[in-house]
Amino acid sequence: MGCPPDTYTGAVDSTRERDADLFERDETDGPDGADGGSGGSGDDWDGGAAADGGSGRREKKRNRKVLVAALVLLLVPVLAVGGYLAWLNHIVTNNVKQELLLPDSGTDSQPTDKNGNVVAQPTGSGTNYLIIGNDAGPDRVGARSDVMVLVHVPEDHSQVTLIHFPRDLYVSIPGKGKNKLNAAYAFGGAPLLVKTMQNMLGIRIDHVAMQGFEGFKAMTDAVGGVDVDVEEPSKDNGYDFTVGTMHMTGDMALAFVRERKQLSEGDISRGRRQLAFIKALMLKTLNKDVLLNPVRLSEFADAATKNLTVDQKLDVGTMRSEAFALRDLRGGDIRFITAPFTGFGTSPQGASIDIVDEVKMADLGEAIRNDELASYK
Repeated sequence: MGCPPDTYTGAVDSTRERDADLFERDETDGPDGADGGSGGSGDDWDGGAAADGGSGRREKKRNRKVLVAALVLLLVPVLAVGGYLAWLNHIVTNNVKQELLLPDSGTDSQPTDKNGNVVAQPTGSGTNYLIIGNDAGPDRVGARSDVMVLVHVPEDHSQVTLIHFPRDLYVSIPGKGKNKLNAAYAFGGAPLLVKTMQNMLGIRIDHVAMQGFEGFKAMTDAVGGVDVDVEEPSKDNGYDFTVGTMHMTGDMALAFVRERKQLSEGDISRGRRQLAFIKALMLKTLNKDVLLNPVRLSEFADAATKNLTVDQKLDVGTMRSEAFALRDLRGGDIRFITAPFTGFGTSPQGASIDIVDEVKMADLGEAIRNDELASYK
């Protein structure tokens, strides 16, 4: 990133301004204690027994009552948890929308090199998720994606790498020539953006999730705010962001991730802020204070999925399994990367662009493809 700008453009603009379109509680009831502990009819159990056998039958009766009481104490939490999970599943299932965000199956959905040859993908190399941030939603004609983060989860789920792709990266878009990366979404929605990124990196993107930043704001408030690392100071909307860790509510976090004009590298710095916020939200969500708090977890699940759109292959069961597999994630297990570029410049059409570092981008793609991001530098 510190290299001189590509001579192709002949102009450098490191401080340019960019337009910014974006940025129940548990109602389950357990069994009634009185009903479960009564043991039915005691007279029927004794049967009017004679004195010589009564003590044994009374002991059996007491044992039966103890057994029933123990079963009640065991079943109440089990039924409550089962009911709660059913309610949580109901929230997520009703909220999450599935759409055609991945390219259609077949050769067209596979990454290809510059010669049009399909790039073979190793098996057991982890999972790649593309997160698209756009308040406009998937149905807005001509909308551009302001946030593009590729999340790589290795096969062993030991860590997570978040890779920010600046929206002004000047790339080849299938069927559209060269343009800014976020123009791919404007031209052909999420499927074309996926194809563009797959070809650029030589990897397969397994799943796509679209979420507006208003949704992230709601999630932040649902978990009681998040602690975000601030690299550069700025002031916006009455908030004074200072270097260090700051606790942020939803409105504050939204102002934080939208700022770019006061930052040293404009949209690039804003991308790093967005990654820092996403990391903080992930860690807070996976914290036991959220996972083990039924009210907070249900509120978060509702906020997280109310405006969430996922691809046609990503079902609720898969999302739940992935979240469970990452339950032991810690701060040191989440890594940030900015997709490699050599500098800023101007396109032949006069637009401000970020110039791709072709060599390092190929290295990044190889590391993702072979599940070796842990050693990527």
